[in-house]
Amino acid sequence: MAAASAAVVGSLRVPHLPSTRRRSAPPLLISSSASSTNWGRNSPGHQSRLNSAPDIGHLSLSYVPRRNIVASMLSSLIFSKLGSPDVTLAEPSVCFREYIDTFDGYTFLYPQNWIQVRGAGADIFFRDPFVLDENLSVELSSPSSSRYKSVEDLGPPQLAAEKVLKQYLTEFMSTRLGVRRESNILSALSRVADDGRVYYQVEVNIKSYASNNELAVMPQDRMQRLEWDRRYLSVLGVENNRLYELRLQSPENVFSEEEKDLRKVMDSFRVINAVD
Repeated sequence: MAAASAAVVGSLRVPHLPSTRRRSAPPLLISSSASSTNWGRNSPGHQSRLNSAPDIGHLSLSYVPRRNIVASMLSSLIFSKLGSPDVTLAEPSVCFREYIDTFDGYTFLYPQNWIQVRGAGADIFFRDPFVLDENLSVELSSPSSSRYKSVEDLGPPQLAAEKVLKQYLTEFMSTRLGVRRESNILSALSRVADDGRVYYQVEVNIKSYASNNELAVMPQDRMQRLEWDRRYLSVLGVENNRLYELRLQSPENVFSEEEKDLRKVMDSFRVINAVD
């Protein structure tokens, strides 16, 4: 068996433990250019830089985040070697990169190991390389057909949330037989960010049910089963007479683990004056 790599802790060499999904990939240098279908993406207005932020994690009776499990295992290993309870282990931190698009006028943070996907149809699209249903994108209205002055032009937050949900359901329409969707608006709120602009934050849940035997004669053979259950987070803002929407998608079964990071991405979204 090949010798394990080692990390130095004081004067002690401790074998590295297998990393978690967040930390299993090395820092990835991401091209700051957006989809190749959008002109002007290679302009100097696109930047991507590293921003480190702590992630403390949390405990509950039914769930322990993976990063906490690894930290505890490593801490126990150090204690067993040193025999001293006075040694403390720092909590692993999640790093973020900042994406800045001065050409279209927006910026946000994203987890550093997420990868950019080109040709996805959005202005920009990033995806978790391990959980493919976890991703973010930015959509913006056409500059020639929109004259927004404020996000409040959409109406109150609840009305804006209904429009967002309707748009999601329209995009997820399926021609398959036996498909049913259930959706709920979980929250809709307005906030004033540190740039003085008003942003709407919308959170919805959508479940999709389908039958694997939709052409069966007997009703009991056409039973619908849950095929996916996802959380959708949207941030809406207005600048440059355009409506901007940051979209985040996460499967519900991993949302509780990723919630802190996803909300950090939401809170980081800003619209800025576009550079001509």
